[in-house]
Amino acid sequence: MRLEWLEDILAVVDSGSFSDAADQRGLTQSAFSRRIRMIEDSVGVELFDRSRKPVQLSPATAAQETRLRDLASELRTLTNDLRSQQASAQRHIAIVAQHAIATSHAPRVVRDLVDSGGLSVRLRSANLDECYAMLLTHGAFIALAYRTDTDPPMARSDMFTVLDLGVEHLIPVAAPDFPATGRDCVAYPKDAYLGQICERELLPGLGATKRAETSLTTAALELARAGVGFAWVPASLAEAHIHGRTLKRLVGLPQLTLRLTATRLTQDATPAEAVAWDRLCAMAKAQ
Repeated sequence: MRLEWLEDILAVVDSGSFSDAADQRGLTQSAFSRRIRMIEDSVGVELFDRSRKPVQLSPATAAQETRLRDLASELRTLTNDLRSQQASAQRHIAIVAQHAIATSHAPRVVRDLVDSGGLSVRLRSANLDECYAMLLTHGAFIALAYRTDTDPPMARSDMFTVLDLGVEHLIPVAAPDFPATGRDCVAYPKDAYLGQICERELLPGLGATKRAETSLTTAALELARAGVGFAWVPASLAEAHIHGRTLKRLVGLPQLTLRLTATRLTQDATPAEAVAWDRLCAMAKAQ
């Protein structure tokens, strides 16, 4: 039984609802419901009596509630002790970045932390919900993510400290011979962050035809270069290809400004984590 599983279960018990527990865990309700189903599938037991309001543990699971709480407390203490010892001794931190950022801005951030901060960095890549989930479960200390001014507020924003690291532009690009009036496009899935903002901000009214779909910006860029259709990709990712004339930036199509953010839990940090956050604050001031 993993610590984050125990904390998910207890969040439902303490709040009495899946929606409130999702807010408490910093996840969307759909993402949290998928996690609970995954836990039940892995354990092989239906943990909750969903017919009752507020939601309660099933009788078999309720009999083990005290053990679940004790085990969660012990695992949390052990995890924090091990992380503190390792981070202090090795100056090691873990960072998680949205997939699009892991191949664009994250290398610059990691280089600064290594060269100027003297840290050892583990970089992980995940979708937006998973990035914040990893912060809550201490799988990472910092999450690098995009935000827009029209995004809904973060769930339990009081739990997080957010730092603005600058802006990125999501721009439409295509192969050099792509027709100016072409409307074939490479899209992102609707359950991915970039897919959601494209559906909300960029695609309405264009009459675009989705010819391919991928959750990876690097794949979208390569599909655009191959002539499958146009794609919106981060300008930092497309810049070298545009200069090399293997891609062109399309005029007449909308673009979107994204804010690059660094997020951490609002709590005490280990010495290595404090160094990392100080370096990020310096990067933010220098932009």
